Amino acid sequence: AGAAMVARALWALLAALRAGWCLLPQSGYLHPDEFFQAPEVMAGDILNLQVYYPWEFLSNSPCRTVVFPLMTSGVTYWVIKSLQQLDICSSCINSYTLLVSPRLLFTIFSFILDYSIYRLAPFWGADPWKALVLLAGSYVTLVFYTRTFTNTLEGLLFALLMVLVSSRKSSGRLAEPTSSSLLGVITTAGFFNRPTFLAFALMPLLYWASLIVDSQKSIKTLINDCLKFILCACFTAFVFITADTFYFTSVSLDNLYSTNKSSLIDVIIQLHDKMVVTPFNFLSYNLNPHNLALHGSHPRVTHFTVNGVMLFGILHILAIGAGFKMLKKYVHQLMLVRWCCRGLPGLLVHSEGSPILLLFYFVPLAFLSLFSHQEPRFLIPLILPLVLFSASPSRAVKWKLLIVLFNLLGALLFGCLHQGGLIPCLFHLEQLIHSPASSSHPQHYTLLFAHTYMPPRSLLNIKKTDVHVEVIDMAGAGEETLCQTVEQRASNFTCSNCHIFIIIPGTVRATITKCDVSFKNETLIFPHLSMEDPPQIPVLSSGNWRSQLGLYILELNRDH
Repeated sequence: AGAAMVARALWALLAALRAGWCLLPQSGYLHPDEFFQAPEVMAGDILNLQVYYPWEFLSNSPCRTVVFPLMTSGVTYWVIKSLQQLDICSSCINSYTLLVSPRLLFTIFSFILDYSIYRLAPFWGADPWKALVLLAGSYVTLVFYTRTFTNTLEGLLFALLMVLVSSRKSSGRLAEPTSSSLLGVITTAGFFNRPTFLAFALMPLLYWASLIVDSQKSIKTLINDCLKFILCACFTAFVFITADTFYFTSVSLDNLYSTNKSSLIDVIIQLHDKMVVTPFNFLSYNLNPHNLALHGSHPRVTHFTVNGVMLFGILHILAIGAGFKMLKKYVHQLMLVRWCCRGLPGLLVHSEGSPILLLFYFVPLAFLSLFSHQEPRFLIPLILPLVLFSASPSRAVKWKLLIVLFNLLGALLFGCLHQGGLIPCLFHLEQLIHSPASSSHPQHYTLLFAHTYMPPRSLLNIKKTDVHVEVIDMAGAGEETLCQTVEQRASNFTCSNCHIFIIIPGTVRATITKCDVSFKNETLIFPHLSMEDPPQIPVLSSGNWRSQLGLYILELNRDH
């Protein structure tokens, strides 16, 4: 009882940290997708801000559904816009609310994971509070699940799927009849969010199917369950396709009404020609190895050997160890019983919880390993089966200290340091651009970003109609290109109220000083760690370490 009380207090503390750190806000910048797959697009559509629309949302072949961005970032931006229009607050829309409001919604949603663990732990024979502490203490929950990634939504939908397939009534019979309809909705919604969701949904759905077959229900009930699943899946797909078609094409209800002189068949043909099915565009793009290579190719074992360890540390390694042990145990059984016919359902239903949890963990991992583009965040949904597996009473967590240190390091690295200067830098520039001085005398700003991740333009809070701010993203441009651009800008530097700022990590600052220009007013934002241009260890140990772990905002000197 004492241990449970401690665990409860610890979970409450970690839950408060999750919410508080979101509001602080977290300065680390994990990957451009956390901005460019939802908040950035919605800020352009709903708040009419200057943004960068990524290729996935371009209307010729869009790869991302707009339903989830609208339901998440879209809703939060609509709320802050309404608050401002109602004069409840004069400047509701600023870089802080633009960053934090969608994240706060995701952070609230992240507690779906905690709820799922609490519901699932007794079913899978895990200790609920031990599992909750493992979940809430993981830096994956603290950092990744509080960000606006499609992977975060994928994890939450996977959690709901697991809750639905694992809920039994006390009599041991199968769960409420609604589950098959809900399973259809969640599976399809997950597929439209990220087509890779099918890899995660496969095991829960097989498990559900095996439970239904085992429940000695009549064939009529079985068909009924399957029909409900299929009908709800089709209805959900229809909703997503309709929403995406209206959003990405010129089709509108007015257009359709104007064709009422023509027959219904013409309307259907018109809709069919313009119909947008984003997951198919996503799959046709990603199944082309040439396209995947553009985003980076990795060895097929990266998820198993690197990403799993990077996200989950010792828990991933222990799961692999347990997996090999169980594999040995079952090889004999599988040789006796053919896998395809009766082996799998038998294995699923009649064995104790752990082997199945391992399948819930390793089957999606294996499917995701088939693709050459392998990023750590693709695996974040797997935290749920892994935590349930690791928290079973038979598995004493011997590695407490290692787990704590690992997650502290992960939270520090990804929550604070990784590209950590870029968001504070955008906050600083937003205040500068909107300062009273620049409001009274129109100023022109050129912001040149070099060797940083893509800056989310929306955080600068500039209206589309405002032409006074120009953002140039030089990405990882070489010294020659960089100097050429900066010198060219400097030579055209004629107007008296023009400002040119160059934003560059401390590790690359030396390259810009070689250019034939001079700077004034430099601002150092600390900390900022760029993995693409890492600091040199000898320099870090010298007195110059702050500049190596910082991001510079340099203003071009006009009197050069």
